[in-house]
Amino acid sequence: MLDSIPPWLWIVFTVAAAGAQVARNAMQRGLTAELGTAGAAHVRFIFGLPFALVFLAVTWAVTEWPAMQLDWKFLYWLAFGAVSQILATAWMLNAMQQRSFVVTTAAIKTEPIQVAVFGAIILSERIGLVAMLAVVIATLGVVLMSWPRKVDSSNASGNGSGSSNTRPDIRPIMVGVAAGGMFAFSAVGFRGAILSVAGENLGGSTFYIYATLTLACGLLLQSTLIVVFLLLSDRAKLRAILAAWRPSVLAGLAGATASQFWFLAFAIESVARVRTLALVEVLFAQIISRRIFSQSTSKLEGAGIALIVIGVIVLLNS
Repeated sequence: MLDSIPPWLWIVFTVAAAGAQVARNAMQRGLTAELGTAGAAHVRFIFGLPFALVFLAVTWAVTEWPAMQLDWKFLYWLAFGAVSQILATAWMLNAMQQRSFVVTTAAIKTEPIQVAVFGAIILSERIGLVAMLAVVIATLGVVLMSWPRKVDSSNASGNGSGSSNTRPDIRPIMVGVAAGGMFAFSAVGFRGAILSVAGENLGGSTFYIYATLTLACGLLLQSTLIVVFLLLSDRAKLRAILAAWRPSVLAGLAGATASQFWFLAFAIESVARVRTLALVEVLFAQIISRRIFSQSTSKLEGAGIALIVIGVIVLLNS
């Protein structure tokens, strides 16, 4: 990193990205009743693309761009990140329909831990004792979050006995954890794309050019894949998405803004440090969950969230 880039700038980008992302998630969650889980997931890409192109046009107009080459390596990393993010968004919204907003957000924050586990399994990278402890702590947090809840058996069986029973409620948490894994792949992919296109200019004062270009290319690819898929499989869903353009535009703006700040942070700092600071998203989600969705967090769920946060911090400092 050159001296021309303030060492604290990535912190500003990350906090801004986390706040915008929580706002976008809340907007998308509100669209699930009208568009369904898949339709609400598509909104962030289709309606985020115009704003990303505006960001790119402004950057092009006010900055002298250096020579660069978009080769197959860039396209590979871009596609890897783009497809992973589509899957992650759909699974995240599916989990939010079944459990509270803040609990789902916390489950997704297992993302850095999953990166360590996948690295050990796929790349044969050794996990130290401290890192293993972090995995255990975060796993315990997931268990607490998904602890069985009391349900009214009279509603379930219709016998009117009024007795209570418990049953596991782990599926939505597992979906949230899976979404976190896909978000991890997405972050790695987009970081790889930025590094690829920046080349020898990595760390220079024009870092925002590579971040903005990667964002625009990524959303263009994602929107194209989604629109083609819907044209071939579900044109009614595509028409419904376009008809709901008023609330979707705001979600698209929030999504593009969040992604712009994420990519700016990725361009000047490692994914691990960015994702560590991104844990502030859990606190933002807690505020949104209470004030907008009127959802409370149980003591066990609160303890689980705390353990996940501790586990991620321990892992990334091991």
